[in-house]
Amino acid sequence: MKARTFRRHVRESFKSLGRNGWMTFASVSAVTVTLLLVGVFFVIMMNLNKVASTIEEDVEIRVHLDVAANDKDKAVLEQRIKQVPGIKDIKFSPKEKELDNLIESMGDEGEAYKLFEQDNPLNDVFVIKTKNPTDTMKVAKQIEKFEYVASVKYGQGKVEQLFSFIKISRNVGLVLIVGLLFTAMFLISNTIKITIMARRREIEIMRLVGATNNFIRWPFFLEGLWLGILGAIIPIGVVSSAYYYAYDFLNEKLKDHFIKLLEFNPFVYQLSAILIIMGAAIGIWGSLMSVRKFLKV
Repeated sequence: MKARTFRRHVRESFKSLGRNGWMTFASVSAVTVTLLLVGVFFVIMMNLNKVASTIEEDVEIRVHLDVAANDKDKAVLEQRIKQVPGIKDIKFSPKEKELDNLIESMGDEGEAYKLFEQDNPLNDVFVIKTKNPTDTMKVAKQIEKFEYVASVKYGQGKVEQLFSFIKISRNVGLVLIVGLLFTAMFLISNTIKITIMARRREIEIMRLVGATNNFIRWPFFLEGLWLGILGAIIPIGVVSSAYYYAYDFLNEKLKDHFIKLLEFNPFVYQLSAILIIMGAAIGIWGSLMSVRKFLKV
């Protein structure tokens, strides 16, 4: 396509948006409402996923060693554990450190446990993390069969429920986002279809004077692009502003729980790019699908 022809299509697409003001407003409104819903839900789901990932990363296996194990036995056991598939990291925590951690975690009540510093009843511990948190249960069951392992703890029962809840939440979120996208495509394409149907005589005249399908299609392609981009501007502004204040407020409330939301930058800029691309893609798709029926002769 020649540059002059392309410039002509761009001018015509903008003129058409102005001539069909109410239809343009209706199309942009449809894009705005649907992308606003998608944007809000996307922010919620991405942050829930971030929180879920943080919780998953905190899941660990604590292998309590038999008091009869000497240094050589501990070294052999450590090597056996490292050979278990799925192990990401293993750290040795001596019983002295375990007692210090217990005293610190109990606060003022922990002072009473200082009596055990001379005769420490706790076990040495291997603290293990898996590459995939969902492998925690499987790895723990393998390790508990090894010699010199007194017990294996990983929050049995609660961990399984946690992973099950996270999996269900992610699947439900994915289904809802996909559902919203299809709803957005349906609403927007129908709104744009009404706009183009009102201009069917314009298309028929262009065909009668010998215009090719591509020549007719290009201005509508560009109109769909502009409608999608214009419709994405308000959702981007609303979602970005709301997240800016929510980020500071919620991070302050959640800091004691060691949970953080996605950083404002770059998350909001990535979300803005996604909404613009989605708006443009849906606008173009709606225009091309709607104009196609008038190009069939």
